[in-house]
Amino acid sequence: MDLKKYKVFLASVDLGSFTKASIQLDYTPSGITHMMNALEDELGFQILTRGKNGVQLTENGARLVPILRELLRLEEDFSQTVSEINGLNAGTIRIGSYSSIAVHWLPGIIKSFQCDYPNINIKLMEGIRQEVVAWLDERKIDLGLMSYNPEMKFDWIPLKDDPMLAVLPLNHPLAKEKAYPIKNCESEDFIMPACGYDYDVIELFHNEKISPKIRYETFENYAALSMIECGLGMSVMNELITKGRICNVAKLPLQPRRHISLGIAVPNTEKLSPAAKKFITYCEKAF
Repeated sequence: MDLKKYKVFLASVDLGSFTKASIQLDYTPSGITHMMNALEDELGFQILTRGKNGVQLTENGARLVPILRELLRLEEDFSQTVSEINGLNAGTIRIGSYSSIAVHWLPGIIKSFQCDYPNINIKLMEGIRQEVVAWLDERKIDLGLMSYNPEMKFDWIPLKDDPMLAVLPLNHPLAKEKAYPIKNCESEDFIMPACGYDYDVIELFHNEKISPKIRYETFENYAALSMIECGLGMSVMNELITKGRICNVAKLPLQPRRHISLGIAVPNTEKLSPAAKKFITYCEKAF
């Protein structure tokens, strides 16, 4: 079965453009247009609408996407199984990750892995929790490095617990204390990352029965750190997010102390490709 047209179709969907897909896949835009026209003729219905702003899925096209992603995943599994038999000499691992994990953990792990398996390609996508979960659901990634959620529908491989911290301006009245009472978040100007819904922080407040006084919302924690440095408010973050960031803020353990579990989420460990399984062992060895 020739899967090239399906790969082109999914790349066009993910990138929203024949032109961008042609650059990524090393085709000409006209070649991709021809392939998609041929695919629609083969299927007997339209799967993409074309416009000056790019391409979008039709309702029928959307129904095919999860099936085709699974089909291409099985093709990759087949190729990697053959590669594994021959010494794991080829394959691709698609990883979704929090930015903090991508910055502080993954470079060393990837380097160690690539020293032993230099011909395995690694594609890394960084995002907030909502994005990583969506990529796992859509099978855009093989594994997601993120925080644990007891209600998640993925298999979970824990790596390390990370303490939660209060992040305060340097001139905050409690900046030099040994710990920050969580209850105080109800009376502080609170800065909430992750599009206003940081799952780990929301879950913490829910468990402590606290309603924070949310004053600002940001997309990334790094923007929140800069706002705290300017005295616009305070926030709560896991320690890994704050590491390596050059900014003048105070970081205090919470009272009572709390932590999150960081690890690897996968749709199904039994269906992981040989390369992905091997990469997970390198992640576990790192901790």
